[in-house]
Amino acid sequence: MRILCAVDGSECSQWGVQALEALASREPDHVALLHVVDKPALRAATSKNPVGERRALAAMEKAGGILLRDAVRLARLALGQAATGPRTKFETVLSHGPVARTIVRQARRLKADLILIGSRGLSDIRGFLLGSVSRQVASIAPCSVLVVKQPMPKLLRVALAVDDSKPSRLAARFLRSRILPESATVTILSSAESPVTDFAARYLSESQLAELTKPVMERATNLVNALRDEFIKDGFPVVTQVQMNHVIDTIVRYVEANRDELLVIGSRDLTKSERLHLGSVSESLLRHAPCSVLIVRGARA
Repeated sequence: MRILCAVDGSECSQWGVQALEALASREPDHVALLHVVDKPALRAATSKNPVGERRALAAMEKAGGILLRDAVRLARLALGQAATGPRTKFETVLSHGPVARTIVRQARRLKADLILIGSRGLSDIRGFLLGSVSRQVASIAPCSVLVVKQPMPKLLRVALAVDDSKPSRLAARFLRSRILPESATVTILSSAESPVTDFAARYLSESQLAELTKPVMERATNLVNALRDEFIKDGFPVVTQVQMNHVIDTIVRYVEANRDELLVIGSRDLTKSERLHLGSVSESLLRHAPCSVLIVRGARA
């Protein structure tokens, strides 16, 4: 697997590099450490002062080089390759441009299977209002994105949220083949939306309500059971959970109660107009989940 890890010197970005330890059992072929110098923002901050801009850019590039060297050492340590001959190929990239779009551009260039990026999570008030870098990357990335919200040295409890869609099946396959260590227990979770509104349900009898909801629950249960059998076949311990409730709330509450380290979801590619609107399941879960989130996307998933 080819991984692109974005670093900016913050504690959050260190969590992203350290998360390689959780992936060490599925040793990546290639890890690129990327630092982006936001040249447009720098130009705006030093307007009408080209000499100041050049000096600031030189200082930021020098700091970025030091940061990348430190990130490589941390990545080798996380993968257990600090004292042995490296089996993973490491690369450092210092790039310029708007941060989120530059990360995505480099992911395409490097043909990355996974982008690793740290996030402040729920405490990121500015990101909540304006759109954090991690959420921007997750919305436009051509590949899967792992947003690390807290230190994640191991994966012991993983939740896979699924629905009856191709992205969910791709997410299950990506988790089994690329991410999940043998020691982890995965919960396959499906929250089916009721075909009847709460208001309409008041005017239906129990038997009428059951007649409408039973097929929905059966489809969700059959999907979860089929995915469970695939995980069991590959030797992974599995727990299943099927509910009928509001999708976002149910998944977030379950992950929080179960203290999962990682939530995995599949996401289809969005059109430009769809990216302008809030409310997609993957975006909402990325925002509200209390743990790190892996959004699986791309043909190589």
